[in-house]
Amino acid sequence: MSVRVTIEHIQQALYLPHFDGFKAQMGMSPEGRERMLPKTDKPPRQSAVLVLIYPKYDTGLNILLTKRTATLRGHSGQVSFPGGRVDETDDSLEHTALRETCEEVGICEEADIHILGRLSKIWIPPSNFDVHPIVATMRSTPHLIPSPHEVADVLHLPLNALVDDKTKKMTQMKFGNKTFDVPYYEVQEQIVWGATAGMLSELELRLKQVIHLP
Repeated sequence: MSVRVTIEHIQQALYLPHFDGFKAQMGMSPEGRERMLPKTDKPPRQSAVLVLIYPKYDTGLNILLTKRTATLRGHSGQVSFPGGRVDETDDSLEHTALRETCEEVGICEEADIHILGRLSKIWIPPSNFDVHPIVATMRSTPHLIPSPHEVADVLHLPLNALVDDKTKKMTQMKFGNKTFDVPYYEVQEQIVWGATAGMLSELELRLKQVIHLP
């Protein structure tokens, strides 16, 4: 499928009226995830990630993803957006996402990054975090300096692949004593699932409405 996604499409997609972000996220979440809710006596901790979109000469606009190192305590080895927990010194969720992106992949010139808006927050049950996705763009391909402690690899997901259903696949994973069907995006032969897939799913479905794809 040949689709050219533009910055204008992204801007329109982020501000669609009456869009159900939760439903869009759950479409790429493990079965039964939509019935799980935070406990009222344990409010979620807050975090933010950066959904950074930038051009690459051969594939158009791309999204930056990172593969976490195996030594990290939480979600080790998984593919995610750069980001992390909110610090007391952060004055906004955008500040959190930018600070963490600087620490993880070395993109530290905030003037080069243009914030477009946000996707819907998503709750991660195992760690009890609310994750707030901040969508931003850069005019050129970023020069990356990945942190060896936090980042094992950097992945680039073309937006035209995000809206191509061939990128979405299904596998089975075992949690406890049960095996579940788990949808995922295949990016550079890596499995992108869970909350990251949920956030990508919301962006995918928003874009499909704007560019009129089924």
